[in-house]
Amino acid sequence: MTTDPNLRNHLADIVEPQLVRTLGELGFLGAIGEANGSPRVELVLPVTGWPNLDLLEAAIRERASTASVVVRAMNEEELLGLRNFLRGAMAGDPGPGQHSHADVKPRFLDKLSKTRVLGISSGKGGVGKSSVTVNLAIALALDGFDVGVLDADVYGFSLPKMLGAVNDPIVLGDTVIPTLAHGVRCVSMGYFVADEQPVIWRGPMLHKAIEQLVTEAWWDEPDFLLIDMPPGTGDVALTLSEVLPRIEMYVVTTPQPAAQRVAQRSAYAARKLRLSVRGVIENMSWFTGNDGERYEIFGSGGGEQLARELGIALLGQVPLEALLREGGDVGAPIVVTHPSSESALAFRALAKTVAAQGPARVYRQELKLS
Repeated sequence: MTTDPNLRNHLADIVEPQLVRTLGELGFLGAIGEANGSPRVELVLPVTGWPNLDLLEAAIRERASTASVVVRAMNEEELLGLRNFLRGAMAGDPGPGQHSHADVKPRFLDKLSKTRVLGISSGKGGVGKSSVTVNLAIALALDGFDVGVLDADVYGFSLPKMLGAVNDPIVLGDTVIPTLAHGVRCVSMGYFVADEQPVIWRGPMLHKAIEQLVTEAWWDEPDFLLIDMPPGTGDVALTLSEVLPRIEMYVVTTPQPAAQRVAQRSAYAARKLRLSVRGVIENMSWFTGNDGERYEIFGSGGGEQLARELGIALLGQVPLEALLREGGDVGAPIVVTHPSSESALAFRALAKTVAAQGPARVYRQELKLS
């Protein structure tokens, strides 16, 4: 039988999927001994109902097939140590985190970070912006990218239900561990407020809430962080332009001219805030009938016209499908449940187009010619 010291080393480098760090780094590996002649491994977790407990137990048994796994919750000192480690890792400190890092911004906010922050916006509600956000995020994750989603639509949050996450975020003091579903990490006000409970806040409270969701969640340093923005040009857009100055804006519209004109205002507002507007996404572009014919229920040309007027690209067109709507209602995103459907293929193509664009150029003020 493998000796205890060797077994610990053998198990310590198992990667926890939610935090993307090893059990050894996180302090999740407790006492290792023997019980009835077989290895006994203690998992020390923030909560005994940890979301990925089954995966961790399976990974341990894959390396020590006869091991028995017992689970206990962290005590206050261990929770503080985990919190400090995560805050340090968020700030780019590879060490164990002996200080609080309370005033240090997460490294993904740095202008040299690899993270691309994508703001998915619309001029008005009802154009499928949240459906686009969820399925685009999952499509990017399916392409191998590390992806997070922030539901910044504080007054009309919908991502928790649409994404189908079965666990709530875990709060460690001032650090929030997002949910994980379909390879996408997610934080939303919807996890902290009951569905029927309205959010009635003035501007300063809204600003603080958005800032905390951005800076106090364990995003690590993802390849993409998608922001599901509220419709219109209100306080949230102003807050995000301050907290996330590198945000790239993508405008969702439908083909009808009325929606296109409203979406145009959203794009112009972004430009006034000196945000980069990268492209237009047209949703509900057509419906394909059983006869194979395309029916343009909401008209045609709105997305193309908007892109032309803004001088940017029409990046993709997503057809209208009942499966897309039904999946959003029950937390079964169409990219996962029906990957060969017309809409899912459109989202996969859109993800590849967005990734191929690369980050927006950042022009430094000191280089501006007078």
